[in-house]
Amino acid sequence: MKISDFIENFSAQFDDTEAIEFTPKTVFKELEEWSSLTALSIIAMIDEEYDVRIKGDEIRNSSTINDLFEIIKSRI
Repeated sequence: MKISDFIENFSAQFDDTEAIEFTPKTVFKELEEWSSLTALSIIAMIDEEYDVRIKGDEIRNSSTINDLFEIIKSRI
């Protein structure tokens, strides 16, 4: 699994945010488009694409896209 692929899948959950905004260091909760519905979309995408189940607490405790990536990578 590559971080670039994860970022591509992650950014696909956002309709109005430019892809260039997404890097491993992006603090995703600071994005204007971030919402609880986006969080649910991220959880569903991770389950579907990576067959990994994460909880809302794990998203709340993560700051960057890389934080989420590391959680997923540790479970594959």
